Amino acid sequence: MPTRIILDTDLSMGAGADVDDGFALALAYADPDLQLDMVTTVNGNTDVESATILTGVLLDRLGVSTSTPFVRGASTPLIHTDVKRVVAPHVEALRESARQPLSGRYAAHAIVEHILTNPGEITLVCIGPLTNVALALLLEPRVATLVKELVIMGGVFFGTMYSWNKPGEFNVFTDPEAARAVLRSGAPQRWIGLDVTLQVRMTTDDADAMKASESSFSQFAGEAASTYIAYQTQRFPGRLPRMTSVPMHDPLAVAVVSHPELCEYKEMAVNVEVGEGVTRGVMVGDRQEVPNPPPPNCKVAVSVNAEGFRNHFLSLIKGL
Repeated sequence: MPTRIILDTDLSMGAGADVDDGFALALAYADPDLQLDMVTTVNGNTDVESATILTGVLLDRLGVSTSTPFVRGASTPLIHTDVKRVVAPHVEALRESARQPLSGRYAAHAIVEHILTNPGEITLVCIGPLTNVALALLLEPRVATLVKELVIMGGVFFGTMYSWNKPGEFNVFTDPEAARAVLRSGAPQRWIGLDVTLQVRMTTDDADAMKASESSFSQFAGEAASTYIAYQTQRFPGRLPRMTSVPMHDPLAVAVVSHPELCEYKEMAVNVEVGEGVTRGVMVGDRQEVPNPPPPNCKVAVSVNAEGFRNHFLSLIKGL
């Protein structure tokens, strides 16, 4: 039987921005070993309104059944509720034609309800900040014992980030208080961090091949990928060699649900720095290498079969 999943995303594909959330949603839909039970949105890569509009557009473009629940989530992090962002005009223009989220529903409550109704059957795949998940755990602590697993794209465990302005990996740095709450919840959780996701990449050649495909979705996806690769080249002018590819962070988190063997994992005890200083969002992990270590609270991906992921990902995406 396919693994039943909720995909929690801060999708911005289609706005000329980050494309890997969109590819993750496409992969979740295309993988015959996954059943997409629900899609929820959260503030992160973009404001939650834009994420919701763009997710609705992509659900329609992919042909995902309208019976699949689609629910808007948290508009700010847990603590920094003063975050305010305006929907860009070119995204606002898509609102009326986009699939609409369920009226009067909120992601945290929908997550709680679905997991409690289907105990032990639902894997929650988190590819944005963990605000919705933390709120769900606050509303109903039993989520920690009744969820089958949390699979989380987030964190960097064996290295550092590239800038003092963002010391923690983006999803964790955006809402470290939520990440800490999730880590302390006792829920079974697998973290797929930058240590492995930076090794799985989409190249300009891949994007060109998709643009040349007969599939309308592949053409759209290839164009979006080309635009994003060009944007990243401008964003990091000091990064050498010149960027001709972008990492597929979020699709890897989706892929390891049905193919856990794509990564190797290590049990660790992990915490998150939530202060306002230069280490905000930094993850501190005990690797269980000394006598009497603290009990582990998660599994962390430590290596990846990049070619195996590439074959899995491209074969399914090109078939859409």
